[in-house]
Amino acid sequence: MQDFEEIFGAEGPLAAAIPGFATRDEQIAMAEQVWQALRSNGRLIVEAGTGTGKTFAYLVPALLSGRRVIVSTGTRNLQDQLFHRDLPTVSAAIGRPSRIALLKGRANYLCQHRLEMAEQQAVSRGLRREVAVALSKVRAWSHVTKEGDISELAQLSESDPVWPWVTSTRDNCLGPDCPSFDRCHVVNARRNAQGADIVVVNHHLLMADLVLKEEGFGDLLPGADAIVIDEAHQLPEVAANFLGFTVSSRQMQSLARDLASELLLAGPQQAVSSAFSQTIDRQLVDLQDSLRSQRERCEYKDWPALTIEALANLRGSLDDLIQALTEASKDNTGLANLRRRASEMSNRLGELIEEEDKSAVPSVRWAQSSGQGVSFHLVPLDVAEQLGDLVQANAAAWVCTSATLAIGESFDHFMQRIGMRDARTARYGSPFDYESQTLLYLPKGLPPPSSPRHTVSVVDAALPVLRASGGRAFMLFTSHRALREAADLLLARLGPALPFPVLVQGDAPREVLLTKFRERGNAVLLGTSSFWEGVDVKGAALSVVIIDKLPFAAPDDPVLKARLDAIERRGGNAFFEEQIPQAVITLKQGVGRLMRDPNDFGVIMLCDERLRTKGYGRIFLDSLPSMPRTENLVDVQQFLYERLSAIGLAPDPDAMNPQAAIDW
Repeated sequence: MQDFEEIFGAEGPLAAAIPGFATRDEQIAMAEQVWQALRSNGRLIVEAGTGTGKTFAYLVPALLSGRRVIVSTGTRNLQDQLFHRDLPTVSAAIGRPSRIALLKGRANYLCQHRLEMAEQQAVSRGLRREVAVALSKVRAWSHVTKEGDISELAQLSESDPVWPWVTSTRDNCLGPDCPSFDRCHVVNARRNAQGADIVVVNHHLLMADLVLKEEGFGDLLPGADAIVIDEAHQLPEVAANFLGFTVSSRQMQSLARDLASELLLAGPQQAVSSAFSQTIDRQLVDLQDSLRSQRERCEYKDWPALTIEALANLRGSLDDLIQALTEASKDNTGLANLRRRASEMSNRLGELIEEEDKSAVPSVRWAQSSGQGVSFHLVPLDVAEQLGDLVQANAAAWVCTSATLAIGESFDHFMQRIGMRDARTARYGSPFDYESQTLLYLPKGLPPPSSPRHTVSVVDAALPVLRASGGRAFMLFTSHRALREAADLLLARLGPALPFPVLVQGDAPREVLLTKFRERGNAVLLGTSSFWEGVDVKGAALSVVIIDKLPFAAPDDPVLKARLDAIERRGGNAFFEEQIPQAVITLKQGVGRLMRDPNDFGVIMLCDERLRTKGYGRIFLDSLPSMPRTENLVDVQQFLYERLSAIGLAPDPDAMNPQAAIDW
């Protein structure tokens, strides 16, 4: 056995190597649990509250085990943090040098072949100006990069429109037949991963390896002794996407664009490309028009007959393309791949419009229409059985961890969703001093969340709190509509001479807004789902988190509706089995934005009267860290005044006057 008390102790190697490292009993206990799972090829599910140090709690045992470990994270940012900072730090501190590798999905690596195709398009047909300008930067970078990771090119954001032109996907990758295969960055990254002791991936790539078993690259998982899944609460949704499929107008347009590029490389065979592109463009317009009378999300049972007809026409065009490419693709790898893509897309369209096979895994079909195009989705109703089978098929140790897995003390909901019923469970609360450093504010007198006056009331109730904090707040909303309404109201209430910066989701990219928020030090940021988790702001810059409603999933979500119906049909209570647990996990994520460091402090303001008036409100409150609660605004103002004064950030004394805030 390893002496984790010594390793994580005040005199241990981590404390000696890492400035400000603190010994935490919860971290030691979690490390011991992970060690046992790794040594016994066991299954372990661990909830570790904010500040536990769960990353080090699984990395130390993983490195000490000497076993080959895959670490899967929820985001690329966390991947980069693990690879570039955490793993090298821990490895050096405990004296266990290891070969580590970072592996991302194909779309994160430059594809030399597609870069050449894009340049051909730019010369012969022209590209949008912003794409053409960025293309020259990509070409210059391609000469110096070793890994080909697009995050290296800091001049371009990862959402730049040039990247789809010069990166590959599973659909359009040519694999070993690619003329640039010997220079392929994806192949090199996979080759490095094959020889590594610790491989850092994300959930999407983990599921791709579990489900798709992509040809030409070899599998990662058969050689892994252990798989650690961080931010494990995200895995069921990622799994559902991989176990289902999507057909979108963007995919169809990409197929037409790639066909044009391949035909340019192949020679003067423009007729197929021109006819196909023009037909597809016309049929996609018809498809979008057929859904104009429907809601943004439209369940299969509500698809108009014109939509079914338009999908069938698209399928017919794909079949014509497949036939037209039969001869040309025999000795051309690029065209052969396009023929395969068209065939796969045709088959998927068939599954979307044909009657469901009663013997197949129950699934949900729906359409989504927006200004950017249309997409059609088929998703399994419940991935637990399939995901559980995938886990059981891999004899490695499995460790799932997150700050939000349990409902109260129970892991039943997560275990049911992931199909891992035989796992050991452990729950460690946050070592942060929530009792003395936070305050939970439940304002009274707000209208019910269903009221059209609710958002107005939330903004009015927030104003005196924001004045007391001098800004320094997140305002988190459960819908974009409420976000925009609140932003307009707040800006109108504050007037042209803003007392603090106001940042609104949608006005700039997420990372830009977060950078501004940290730099300004007193801003108020209004956001929806993407700001509820994966956001780390330490210090007084974030002293208040205001949440407008309990985050129940949108009632028009077709997958949720189907899950709820299935629960009710088997005699269960869908509200308590599905809706409440998922909302609790999301609320815990939102509340978790406040305390990111032992010295942090602040106020959580929950603006949903159901926490008091409904019996289930207790489930939410009991799942949060233990915090003093108040319904009194004066308590909030006093708390913020004292805390901010102690660090030299005392707001205007008038902020203690509730009426003054209303008169802003």
